[in-house]
Order: sequence, then structure tokens, then C-alpha cells
Amino acid sequence: MTKAEHLDSARSWLVWIVSITAYLIAVTQRTSFGVAGLEATDRFDASASILATFSVVQLVVYAGLQIPVGILVDRWGPRAMITGGAALMMVGQLLLAMADSVGAGLVGRFFVGAGDAMTFVSVIRLLPIWFSGYRIPMLTQATGMVGQLGQLLSLIPFVALLHVWSWTPAFLSLAALSVLGFVLALVLISNGPRNKEAQPAPARAAVLLANAWREPGTRLGFWTHFTTQFTTNVFLLTWGYPFLVSGQGVSPATASGLLSIFVLVALVAGPVLGSAVARHPHRRSAIAFNVIGAITLSWAAVLLWPGSAPMWLLVVLIVCVALGGPASMIAFDFARTFNPSHVIGTATGIVNVGGFLAALVTVYVVGWLLDLQQKAAGPGVELYSLDAFRWALSFQFVVILGGVIGMVVTRNKARRDMALRGEYPPRSARDMSKRTEIE
Repeated sequence: MTKAEHLDSARSWLVWIVSITAYLIAVTQRTSFGVAGLEATDRFDASASILATFSVVQLVVYAGLQIPVGILVDRWGPRAMITGGAALMMVGQLLLAMADSVGAGLVGRFFVGAGDAMTFVSVIRLLPIWFSGYRIPMLTQATGMVGQLGQLLSLIPFVALLHVWSWTPAFLSLAALSVLGFVLALVLISNGPRNKEAQPAPARAAVLLANAWREPGTRLGFWTHFTTQFTTNVFLLTWGYPFLVSGQGVSPATASGLLSIFVLVALVAGPVLGSAVARHPHRRSAIAFNVIGAITLSWAAVLLWPGSAPMWLLVVLIVCVALGGPASMIAFDFARTFNPSHVIGTATGIVNVGGFLAALVTVYVVGWLLDLQQKAAGPGVELYSLDAFRWALSFQFVVILGGVIGMVVTRNKARRDMALRGEYPPRSARDMSKRTEIE
């Protein structure tokens, strides 16, 4: 089978379905600790800073491995990385299931973060191997959209197991889920037929990294991902559930229902944004800026509202924050269209660092600010009070401002470079199938 013949084939769709199943399982593992935050506080006798450390460790490992994983994907292929990631997540959840101390729990989250880091970049790398260019924006969105169903698994069956069967059986079930992902990926995922066309000789890791980072479009993707996705991660991985239950005073069941809105938004907004990017690739950054504006305004409204925010405003907040997930997929389109095929994995890894780097900093700073306010107020003061959350979560505005500045600067640089090369932004989905695109 030639390269042209295997694109968009039945095998292509099978490989994609199995790969997004592996990603769905990875998202389940990633978000499981966020909905177990209150139970973890009791199990490990943890302060807000210690609770934040669990997510920070996971995010540090995830973000730190994105570039090495991207390089390894370009060298070894996506199949090896997806199966390896599933194995690591299985080990991590087994360790966490048995952990009865903070140190043991952190080791478990380390392995979960490492396995999770190997999955998404590999799945995205499979798309140009198996599909035509004009399909990839929609498939990228669909990948992110289906992956978010993993959050639904952590919100409903995992939370139910946690409450009915307790900590250890619930996390053992997650380990079993990773075994399923490992077997499916090992048996059914392929790196594609060997391309008989001339390929660049394997480059050193440093060369791949330098070539990808030198491209302004890669840096634009990094800052786009940095700004659009981090609030989603902060909300889902650590502080959303405590903020809703302890800060806003909603019931745990209502909080779980509100968090499930993230999945619904991804299912609806993913195809819409994917279609918009495919039809109007010259407006990609404008779409991202609009989502960032909505996130900023909704957080400002909730944090400035006197007393607990009404339910309708909390729903608006969650819808806007949830839009950041599908919008962050635009960043990977920048990585794909600005870089040659042999460095796409590396460029995707660089881009994927953005949102998780911003999230890990924010998660930790929010926890630190919560503890700082409690210590300043004296003994007996509630840790997760609404006023404490107002100040702590306001740190997100600082991160958003930094990300927007990065987007503007790198977009202007990318535009200037294209103008010097005599290239112009694509105006249609057909133009999108060509590699050189902007905005």
C-alpha cells in the first residue's frame, strides 16, 4: 500500500479510534485525582499546599516530558509511546491505590503524569500519517473532544466507586482500565506503511528541538496553548471541585454535575471550532483570542460577585472555561502547519508544554495563597473560604496577561517571516492542506 492509498482508509479510522480510546483512558487517569481531592485531604491529612503538590508533581512530569516525548515520537513512532504510556499509568494507579502516605502518593502521581505525557502527542502524530491534510483540523478537535469523555468517567463511575468501595478499589479499577488501553494499542495501532519516498536522515534531538523552536509558528502554538488551556486544567485537576463545594457552597452532587458540563461543551464546541478552523484558517488566532476573552470576563464576574455566585453564573463560568479545551487544539494546528513532517512530533511536544506549564504554576500558587491567608487569619479559620478563593484564583489573570502578550508577539513575528518569504495566509480548507499557513 502506497502512502496515498492508505490515507483515509478503513485502517486509518481503526487506528484513530483505538488511539483516541487510549487518550480517553489517559484523560480519565489524569482527572481522577481532581475529583478525589477531598478524600485525599482526609487520607493523607493534607493541607492545601500538599494537595496542590499532587497535581503539581503530575503536571511537572507531564510538561517536562513533552519535548522528550515529541522527539521520541519522531524517532520511534507513536505506537511504542502510546503502549509505554499505558503501562506507566497502570503502575502509577496501582501505587496510588496502595499509598497511605504523601510520599507514596506522589510517586504514584509521578508515574501517572509520565504515562499521560506519552499519549496525546503520539495520537496527534498519527493523524498526518493516516489522514489527508484537510481532515486533520476536524480530527484534532474530535480527538480532544472524545478525550474529554475520560473526565466523565472520572466524574461518574469513578466517583461512585470512590464513595461506595473506598479509595483502594476505586484506584485499582483505574489501573485495570490502563491494562485495557495497553492491549488495544499494542494489537491494533500501527505507525503506518513504510514510506518509500526519501526521508531526512535521523537528526539529533538537539537539532530537532532547535529547528522546531526556531519556527515562530511553533512558539505561537506554545503561547496559544499556554493561555487557552491552563484555566481548564486548574479547574479540573485541583481547584474546581473544592471551589464549588467549599467556596460556593454547592453540594458534591451538584458540583459533579457542573463539572460534567466540561464534557458537554467539548462535544458541542469541538466540531464547531474544528469546522471554523478548517474553513477560516486565517482566523485561527482570532478564534483563540475570543475564547480567552470569554474566560477572563466570566472569572472576573464570579470572583467579583458579592457573596456566592448564582447558579446561572457558575454555569456561564464553566461553559467559558470549558471552551478553553477545544480552543487549545488550535495550537496544535499551528505546530502541524508551520513545520515539516519529520519534526511535527517535536513541535507538538513544545506546544503541549504551554498549557500544562501555566497550569502547574497556577495550581501551586493558588494553594500557596490559600495557606498563606489561613495562617495570616489565625487558628480556626476555614481553609477553603470564598474570600480566600477570590484572592487565590485571581492569580489566573496574571497568567492570562502573560500568555496574551506572548501570543501577540509571536503572531507578529510569524506574519513578518511569511511576508519576507512572499507567502500569504490560507483562505480556505483547500489551502489548509498546504503546509505553510498563518494566523
